This record gives sequence, C-alpha cells and structure tokens, in this order.
Amino acid sequence: MSEDVGRAPQLIEIVARLRVALGFACGVLVYWLATPTPATILAGFVVATAGELFRFWAAGHLNKSREVTRSGPYRFVAHPLYLGSSAIGAGLAIASGNIAVAAIVAVYLAITLTAAIRSEEAFLRRVFAHEYAEYRHTGIVDADRRFSLARATANGEHRAVAGLAVALLLMAWKASYNGAF
Repeated sequence: MSEDVGRAPQLIEIVARLRVALGFACGVLVYWLATPTPATILAGFVVATAGELFRFWAAGHLNKSREVTRSGPYRFVAHPLYLGSSAIGAGLAIASGNIAVAAIVAVYLAITLTAAIRSEEAFLRRVFAHEYAEYRHTGIVDADRRFSLARATANGEHRAVAGLAVALLLMAWKASYNGAF
C-alpha cells in the first residue's frame, strides 16, 4: 500500500509533463470526431478566445519558477493559466459540434490540469514555502505590477495563440470539407 502512495506523486509528475503531448494525441481524435458548423465554430471561437485572452493576461504577469506571482489575474485566481486553458478547451469542444468531443476534452482537462496543478503547487510549496503559504492564505497581492508583453512572450504564450488559431482553422477547414460552409 505504501508503495502505491509513493508512486502517486511520480504519476502526477509524469502526467503533468506529458500534458501537451497528450493534448496533441487527443487533438487528432477530436479532429476526427468533430462535426463543426459555422455556428459552432463562431460560438467556440468566442469562448476559446476569451480563454486565451485570460491566459495571455496571466502570462504577462508570470515570472515562472522565480517567484510567487501575485499580480494580474493571480490576484483573483490561483491558477489563471489553467482556467484559461479550460475555457479554450470548452471553446474547442463547442466548435467541434460533437458531444463525444466535449467528453474527451473534459476528461483530458480534468486529468491533466489536476496533475499540473498538484505538481505546480508541490513545487511552489517546496521552493517558496513561506511566500506561497502567505499568498494562498492571506490573499496579499501585488497591485503595482503591470502586464508585460515581453513576459508573456518569454512564457511562450504566443505558441498558445498560434495553436488556438491552427485548431480553429482546422475546424473551419473540416466544416468546409464536409460542406457546412
């Protein structure tokens, strides 16, 4: 039994590290199952774009692995990047026009983002013990730091923007191919 408990953090770390690769694998299945229409693509675009804008705002405040970020959306939500990712996933599920896709996206997000959050929180507790505990329990924030495009770029958020654009273009292409346009 204790051996299983010891393996749980390792499994969480593995899933957290592989979440992007798993996302691409799920993406292939999602694309294959998708039945997008112009209406579902438009609705999904709105939701996914809102999620990406939220992620971009967060990435413009984040100094990953160097501090406990307390500004921007981190003033309100402990994990704004993952909240934005969830909205992007919901938007892509809507764009797909398929309930099975929505289920796949929901399961993927539940498993991978839970693992990522647990892994990230363990890191923050280990490296920034006092600061992280203070942030989580007292809500002390940094209202002075401003958004930085350079920080968002350094955090690779431009890749997420490009990925979202490609995913939505693929949905539009599939809808066109299937005669929905």
